[in-house]
Parts: sequence; structure tokens; C-alpha cells
Amino acid sequence: GEPREYSMNEPAIPHQSYGDIFLRFLKFGLLAWGGPVAQIAMIKQELVEEEKWIPVDRFNRALGVYQVLPGPEAHELCVYFGMLARGRIGAILAGLGFMLPGFLLMLALSWVYVSFGIRSPLAVAAFAAIQPAVAALIVRAVHRIARGALTDRWLWVAAVLSAATQLMGIHFAIVLSATGLAYALIAKRRPVAAVLVTACAVAIATYTVKFHSTLAVNVPVSAVLQTPTHLAIFLSGLKAGLLSFGGAYTTIPFLRQDAVVAGSWMTDAQFLDGIALSGILPAPFIIFATYLGYVGGGLIGAVLITVAIFLPAFGCTLIGHDYFERIAEDERLHGFLAGVTAGVVGLIAASAVLLFREGVASLPALGIFAIAFLILSLWHARYAVPTVVLGAAAV
Repeated sequence: GEPREYSMNEPAIPHQSYGDIFLRFLKFGLLAWGGPVAQIAMIKQELVEEEKWIPVDRFNRALGVYQVLPGPEAHELCVYFGMLARGRIGAILAGLGFMLPGFLLMLALSWVYVSFGIRSPLAVAAFAAIQPAVAALIVRAVHRIARGALTDRWLWVAAVLSAATQLMGIHFAIVLSATGLAYALIAKRRPVAAVLVTACAVAIATYTVKFHSTLAVNVPVSAVLQTPTHLAIFLSGLKAGLLSFGGAYTTIPFLRQDAVVAGSWMTDAQFLDGIALSGILPAPFIIFATYLGYVGGGLIGAVLITVAIFLPAFGCTLIGHDYFERIAEDERLHGFLAGVTAGVVGLIAASAVLLFREGVASLPALGIFAIAFLILSLWHARYAVPTVVLGAAAV
């Protein structure tokens, strides 16, 4: 029952029972409106500013680490604080508490969508109006992420090339490896080596990837939709979770590739609907993966993809936060990580283009897109996203 000391220079963290930890972070999960910025601010205000679990500078270091590690930062911070309070069991309980409300709500909405939404004319109309609003949400996210990540002209070049190659159908692993290595070499003033890396990536893509366009309009649902295996659903979630650097929006291109393009277990329109459902929930944005799993594999699919996509967020802290902190602070890796991040921005931008094409197919839809984008650009309150999504549904 004694408070736990972590440093001579840091205050003790007050004792928390396992039940206290779970309920506290369950409360955070129920109030998790407004995306990661609002969620992180809420956690910081209560645990750092009011209760002073750790100093502000330590909080900032932890947040900096999680911004370069895979997984949603707000969820990872919950796991981190649970770890500080009661070790690994506390970390697991804190993470579960934060994600549980969003998971259960998304599961319920997914069941309603699959069971009734497709057959209801009112729901079809609502989702048709929501899709351009969601396209605006994604385009706005690309703009926001790019503004923070693309800090010089070479990073912009990497992002543009990444977007172009994604639209050409080149595998993301080739793209991200090339952008990371090339920018790391440019940062070390070795432009010739960077050019060689880029040339090698182009050669590998040419000889190992079958070029195809992902810009084609979806053919009728009955002709394309397939039922994925539970293993495929799990691996899709795990891959997206491992590659979700810099926020949950970075999972969009990877999940879309598996669910819409390669796996063909849903259409782009259905994919946009899942993002819309996530936007109206108090939950990490990444929870829309639960919907993808449910559409592809029912209840088991929903559970598997949710476990898989959150697994890296738990693992980074449970395996060793200090170890990853040292890696993230290694200056030798900064150039590579910056290049990879720029590549991911390009992948998101390419996905935004494709989803815009699907969701904004008429003049009324274009009007909804423009108004939604303007509202999201000017209004940064925590309820902006659900207000825009539900407002579009009302329209």
C-alpha cells in the first residue's frame, strides 16, 4: 500500500489498486472524444497537472517516444501510466479500460450496420452523405500530419513519390524502406548513395511487383466480395498496428489495401462507412478496425483484428519502454525515421485520393465535402469530428 518511488527527483505515484486502475482508465475511455490531441490533453491534465504522477518533462519525453513507435499515442500513454502504477498487470488493465468502451460501441454499431443498415433506405441516405464528410476528415488529417512531419523539401519529395508509387500499386514495404534509407543518406550529405538506393528500389519494384491500378471503379459487390480467413484478418490488424507510426490515420492505407484491394472483403464505400462510425464514438480512431473485422469475419473477426491492432501498443511498454526510449533518442536513426514518416504521409495521401473519388461523386457530395473540410479546419474543439459526421448524416 506504500507509494512507489521511481527517482530521487520525482514524486511518488499514489497507490492504485488493480480495480482503481481499470475504472480510472475506463472513465478516460468513456470520455475519449475529439481524437488523440484531446485524449492526450485529458490524460495529462488529470495525471500530470492535477495529481502529479510524474513531472511534465518526463511526460513530454514519454510522449515523444510514443510518437515514433507504432500504435495510438493516447492508448500507449494509458498503458505507460498503468505500468508506472502497478507494473505489467496495471499496464494491461489500463490499456483494456481505455479501449473497452470504444470496442463495445463499435461492435454494436457494426452489428446494426450489417444487420439493418444496408437494407434501410434512411441509413443508406445518411451514409451517402457521411462519406464526403469522412473524405474531408481524411484530407484534413493528411494536411495536419504533413505540416508536422514534412519539414524540408526532401521530405516533401519523399512524400510525393510515395503517394505516386502507392497509386501505381507498388508494395508499401519497398516504398517505406526506400524513403527511410534515401532520406537518412541525404541527411548525412551522401546524395549519390541516396540516388543509388532510389534506383535499386525502382528496379526491385519493376521486377517483383505486378503494376496495377487501384483507381478502377468497384464492380458490383456480388462479383468482388470474398470472405477472408480469420488468420488473414488477424495478420491484417497486426500489420497495421506495427506500421501505425505517428497516429491512427497512418493505418488507413494498410487496412484499405487488405480489406478493399487485396482481400476484397468490402468496398471503398463500406470502408468509408467504418471510418464514419469511428468518428462518432468516444474512442481511439483506430477502433474502426473492429468494424472491418466484423464485416469480414463476424464477432470472431472483430475480436481478432482488434487484439492484433492493439498488440504493438501494449507490447512496446510491456516489453521495455526504456529500451525503446533509447532507440528513439538515437540520433543515427532520426533521419531514417523521418524518411519513413514522410513515406507514410504519402501513403495516406494516396488513400485520401482514392477515398475522395469514392465518397465525392456528385455536386451535393462535393458541397458537403467542402463545408466539412472548412469546419474541421476552423473548429478544433473535441466534439468537432462527431458533430461534422452526425451533421452530414442529418443533411
